[in-house]
Amino acid sequence: MNCKNCGTTIASKFCPDCGQPAVLKRIDAHYITHEIEHVLHFERGILYTIKELIITPGQNVKKYISENRSRLVKPIIFIIVTSLIYSIITHFFHLEDKYVHYNEAKPSTTGVLFAWVQGHYGYANLIMGVFIAAWIQLFFKKYNYNFFEILILLCFVMGMGMLIYAVFSILQGVTHMRIANVGGIVGIVYCSWAIGQFFDAKKAGNYFKALAAYVLGLITFSVMVLLLGLTIDYMIG
Repeated sequence: MNCKNCGTTIASKFCPDCGQPAVLKRIDAHYITHEIEHVLHFERGILYTIKELIITPGQNVKKYISENRSRLVKPIIFIIVTSLIYSIITHFFHLEDKYVHYNEAKPSTTGVLFAWVQGHYGYANLIMGVFIAAWIQLFFKKYNYNFFEILILLCFVMGMGMLIYAVFSILQGVTHMRIANVGGIVGIVYCSWAIGQFFDAKKAGNYFKALAAYVLGLITFSVMVLLLGLTIDYMIG
């Protein structure tokens, strides 16, 4: 029979070229449970990834990019899962507007866009990463990492930021103490530290450049949202 993935002739349980099983198992409760366990498994799973990113984030991400891509959870999966965790927690405790604030007297498209950011900060964070990556590439261009490699770095780093925000959201929801903004500061400090460590942990200036790139990325994102809203309001006005 031929492999249904690449078309190679196979005479065993797996394709000799791509590794695709000759016969796929039917998706059932056991399959779903196995997939969840695979993602959450401590070794080479999300818990292992979180542990490694807490201890030495820069070193681990650098190894992922240049040496071994099987030790950590895939970066896109990681930031999607962590953003989902953050979104579920903040919606549960009704804390969606604690990290981004925008108020207006008259309804506008700009207000609608910022309201979406307020209510879906976990997903908006994915878009912010593009702007932050552009500033990082500018500030750290001598290290010769391309834009997409920096995006991989940010998937891990900003994913951890989402978990930090989630922890502080839980604490605020349980204690009713207004500490969400503290979580925002801790998250930015972590991201700056992790990015600086990635490029060169021994250079103190890298941490300040990382902080500047992160903050400028957030500002650029906000300005672009504002300009987009104003442009749409002008065109339909």
